[in-house]
Amino acid sequence: MADANPTELSDDDWRKELQSLRDEKDEFLGDHPQSPIPPDRRDQFDGLPYFDPDPKYRVTAAVETHDEPEPLELETTAGPPQRYLRTVTFRFEIGGENCSLSAYQQEGQESLFVPFRDKTTGQQSYENGRYLDLHPDDALTDADEVTLDFNLAYSPFCAYSETFSCPLPPEENWLDVAVRAGERTRDDR
Repeated sequence: MADANPTELSDDDWRKELQSLRDEKDEFLGDHPQSPIPPDRRDQFDGLPYFDPDPKYRVTAAVETHDEPEPLELETTAGPPQRYLRTVTFRFEIGGENCSLSAYQQEGQESLFVPFRDKTTGQQSYENGRYLDLHPDDALTDADEVTLDFNLAYSPFCAYSETFSCPLPPEENWLDVAVRAGERTRDDR
């Protein structure tokens, strides 16, 4: 769903796959020994709140690669900053607005890390922002387009426990639109 050559899924298949991923995550958070939810709170956990699946938050983004990736230190919720390289910028439209998000990689990492804030941050979604992860099949080039599925946006582990230190989205990844997709913090709409 978030790769460089997305397989076109019917709307029903996309919704089923999304629900399956959400169910899998809820099971991990509620039962797994490595869950970020403290053990004494897992019995009360009955699943994460999510925005309703919405295909309009599954957008096509143009890729702009950076031949000489810029190093950047991302502040964290606790602890020292973490060093990343800004390797790609995605340009897309959402909610009638032209937007861009930078993607980062740590040395040796193949996946692309896209931390972001939007107009739901701190109100309907986690106060320190959310993340997307992309796993392109091949190296991206300037001619590529990728699917950014914000329905897959998730809160970092530090949203569930203060024992985790999580990178904060840099200001360049603060969107001026509300992205009502993915994980949320409360069920009020």
